[in-house]
Amino acid sequence: MGQTAPLSESSRQRETAVMWKKQSRMRQFFLHFCSNRIGMTGLICILFLIAIALFAPLISKYPEGYGDTTHMLQPPNSEYWFGTDSIGLSIFDQVVWGTRVSLYVGSVATAIAVMIGVPIGLLSGYYGGRVSTFGMGLADIFLTLPILPLMIIMAAVLGNSLGNVGLIIGLFSWPSIARVTRAETLALKENQYIEAARAVGTKEYKIIFRHILMNAIPPILVNMTMILGDAVISEAGLSFLGLGDPSSWSWGTILQNAHATGVIINAWWHSLFPSIGIIILVLSFNFLGIGLNETLHPKLRKL
Repeated sequence: MGQTAPLSESSRQRETAVMWKKQSRMRQFFLHFCSNRIGMTGLICILFLIAIALFAPLISKYPEGYGDTTHMLQPPNSEYWFGTDSIGLSIFDQVVWGTRVSLYVGSVATAIAVMIGVPIGLLSGYYGGRVSTFGMGLADIFLTLPILPLMIIMAAVLGNSLGNVGLIIGLFSWPSIARVTRAETLALKENQYIEAARAVGTKEYKIIFRHILMNAIPPILVNMTMILGDAVISEAGLSFLGLGDPSSWSWGTILQNAHATGVIINAWWHSLFPSIGIIILVLSFNFLGIGLNETLHPKLRKL
């Protein structure tokens, strides 16, 4: 009994020192990231697109019904900045509202991937053995599946809604984040502060979700940016195939309409501007991921 108090006190001191160290590392991480041009470029573009999505009702009217038939297939001009489609609707309005759809579906898909992949990665890395074999075996199975045909089948079965599209994409996006989380857990679980937490009798779920998960967040964030970019492309692809939500404007839906009406070549603006939107959003997420990765791994800056 006499040795329990000093051990507990010494462990508390170690935990306090670790907390201060974490704060110092977070501050250094923030400063290094702010000096990373690629990462900041991606972050600024993403924040700009998020602002467009949030204030879409103020920026443009919702493109519904039929437009002005006297202004069908007009090229970009002072009145219609991105031109009009085959029924006279403004492409600019469609692209603005499509930004909201792409970000929403990407966020839903990423959230689902995180909720599935992170717990599997944490438990696989911490416990190892059969738990790791089962978790990583399941991830390997999903990685070998023909994703696009399965997405098309599931979208046709579940129905064409934005929530279902996000769910479908998320269900096939978790293996990569599970592997990243497992690798970080394997590296972190042998650290001294984890051993100290075990020594004072900290419950395992607190060790896993408080000490290990909190330190594994940066690489998880890097992987999330990649999932977001992939989700945007997947949503556009499903919408182009006619499996998106027909009641919402998506960049893929705009491209599908251009293809269906046969104006994808002659009316170049109909397909150009939504394509630019997809490229900018995906590149922004990739730039953000590159910036985060270079900040976490300083050696990459010298390559």
